Amino acid sequence: MHSDTKKLLESVQRGETSVDDALLQLKLSPFEDIGYAKVDLHRKLRQGTAEVIYGAGKTPEQIAGIIAAMQKNGQNRILITRLSPEAAEEVSRTVELDYRSMPRLGIVGGFPEPDGLGKVVIATGGTSDIPVAEEAALTAEILGSQVVRLYDVGVAGVHRLLAHMELIMDASVIIAIAGMEGALASVVGGLADCPVIAVPTSVGYGASFGGVSALLSMLNSCASGVSVVNIDNGFGAGFLANRINHMEAKK
Repeated sequence: MHSDTKKLLESVQRGETSVDDALLQLKLSPFEDIGYAKVDLHRKLRQGTAEVIYGAGKTPEQIAGIIAAMQKNGQNRILITRLSPEAAEEVSRTVELDYRSMPRLGIVGGFPEPDGLGKVVIATGGTSDIPVAEEAALTAEILGSQVVRLYDVGVAGVHRLLAHMELIMDASVIIAIAGMEGALASVVGGLADCPVIAVPTSVGYGASFGGVSALLSMLNSCASGVSVVNIDNGFGAGFLANRINHMEAKK
């Protein structure tokens, strides 16, 4: 891949290929087919972020093979989501893996220095929401955002949230994570002047229906500027927050 890219850039330098044609070729560059997966090698070029491996349903051998394909092609910082402890143990025998058991995340290549526009604040309604929150936090951090954790500040004791108004108002984007009735997102959305990403969790008693109650509450929020991801989708929230935190005006 590197050799082909270099030849293309040299062709641009010689005037044989236009900048626009080269950019198109780079965006359409191929994936690597390893049989059980087609590894997208140029997703980072197209979207600014490399492919993330979804670990659930994959064997440890498949995960290790995808990691090897990515590393061979120059992608050395890799995130694996929904990785079971058993699979992580197997993968770590062949790959240097930083495994976080609470959010079930595997990290290869460490964390970069933050280079976002500001801070991503992650607030949870309760301590039981922290596994989802850590999935969001670590996702945003490995993608280059500075994260501030604000845990256990739910509406049952809203003064805990109001005690951190400076953090809320200083945020570039806020992720509000809650189960039960999911009210935290509306409260944060009514206070903050930045985008709020709401994450319903499956935390709660029977009538919460595994997070559906919180999901519907967040979707029906009357606070402006609140968007909602799927139940327990900390990764999706962290990914979106990082993208917002790296937005630049397109000329």
